[in-house]
Amino acid sequence: MTWTIPRARKKVRKLRGRTRSMGWGRIGQHRKTGKKGGRGAAGMGKHKKSWMLKYAPDWFGTRGFRNPTSRGELNTIDLEGLERLVAGLTAKGQAKTEDGLVVVDLKAMGYEKLLGRGKLTSKVKVIVPMASEKAVQKVKEAGGLVVTEEAGESSEGQGGEENEGQ
Repeated sequence: MTWTIPRARKKVRKLRGRTRSMGWGRIGQHRKTGKKGGRGAAGMGKHKKSWMLKYAPDWFGTRGFRNPTSRGELNTIDLEGLERLVAGLTAKGQAKTEDGLVVVDLKAMGYEKLLGRGKLTSKVKVIVPMASEKAVQKVKEAGGLVVTEEAGESSEGQGGEENEGQ
């Protein structure tokens, strides 16, 4: 004869095939996360606030990331567009000349940066807040001049980037 040691019946065996709720109270109490305070990070500012203050005090607020979509776009013009602009101004007779150079004030026209795409054949003096190094180089090769305004000061022939050696 074999003896069996008396042990408490486990709930999983005890409730096998008996009830719909299987020991979890009313139907639906053990489903999803109704009794657990919500799913995931729900309630961090409400009923889970004490947990958040102790274990994750930096939970709220932003730090260390700037959304690229929040950056404003510059109004730019390239050398190809500048060439067309100069041709249009001279055709209308509205071009101002200074020392044999056609003066184009891009700042007054609403442009913020001159870019180096395209070719420039006419000799121009360009007044613009910023200009790329390539644009400055191409304007100089065409016999022109670029006047940029960085932080309130005028500098002739300088690019839009930081001045080297300063």
